[in-house]
Amino acid sequence: MKRRTVLTAMLGLPVLGATGLWMREPQLRAYTDAGIVFGTTVSMTVLHENETVARAALSSAFTALREVDALMSVYRHDSQVGRLNQDRQLSHPDPQLVQVLRTAQHLSRLTDGAFDVTVQPLWHAANAQQPSSQALSRVDWRKLDVSDRELRLRDTGMAITLNGIAQGYGADQALVALKRHGIRHALLDTGELASLGTNEAGDPWSLAVRDPRNENRFAQILAADGRCLASSGDYATQFTDDFSEHHIVDPHTGKSPTELAAVSVLAPSGLLADGLSTACMVLGAKKSLALAASLPEVDVLCITKAGFMHRSQGFPQAASTA
Repeated sequence: MKRRTVLTAMLGLPVLGATGLWMREPQLRAYTDAGIVFGTTVSMTVLHENETVARAALSSAFTALREVDALMSVYRHDSQVGRLNQDRQLSHPDPQLVQVLRTAQHLSRLTDGAFDVTVQPLWHAANAQQPSSQALSRVDWRKLDVSDRELRLRDTGMAITLNGIAQGYGADQALVALKRHGIRHALLDTGELASLGTNEAGDPWSLAVRDPRNENRFAQILAADGRCLASSGDYATQFTDDFSEHHIVDPHTGKSPTELAAVSVLAPSGLLADGLSTACMVLGAKKSLALAASLPEVDVLCITKAGFMHRSQGFPQAASTA
């Protein structure tokens, strides 16, 4: 899976307003690890008083991430997603894959098909430099059947991709692994950001959303509030210099959406945040704000191609930019 490099973790940047962690737990130390998962560098930092426990927790979290990648990668023929795309049918699917696909279908219903995992034929057409019209006829989330016993793609030529949702799910699973080892404070960057507790100074972890037109600047820095933060942007994989064609496509038209340069979503899980950020790029600002208002603990920041920001009521105002 190719990571959408859209977020930056600011590990040392203080955010005021929290009780000092070192005063409460002076024995805590920071331990960091990084590795290649989802085709990119994933990093994690945990705080713990025992290095052996911290290292074991980090190892377990990376194992969880690699299991998700091995299961859901569209680039691996031996993954369950790869086998489903090849055979159009998969018996006894892994429960994790079933969970992700059921969430994907829920998001498809919720967004009137703006989120659709069956867009993979459009990628095949683009890679082969073929017109998208024929591929578009193979895109329809309603023709993906999901049950605990079997997954099935009804039509010839259909295929799925979970690149717009799997990394968020991976973050969720990594957090579960860390918690099993007693980790109370951590920051994860899997392409989506997730956190536990507070940073070394006892303040909320600081998260940065990059400027969609300048990778060296931030559109906003905000304090982590326990929710996951995911972003999608037209800059992650662009096919034209003016960003008019990029890796996100509207499943209804086969074309890249034209209004937004980037979307960031705060949600209770990485799975939900990741899927919604992809969907909102297609929906546009007005529909994205309405959708966020209808969902508990979900907020959205939309940045237009002209640089204007639209945020839902609960998305934090900018604490800082750089």
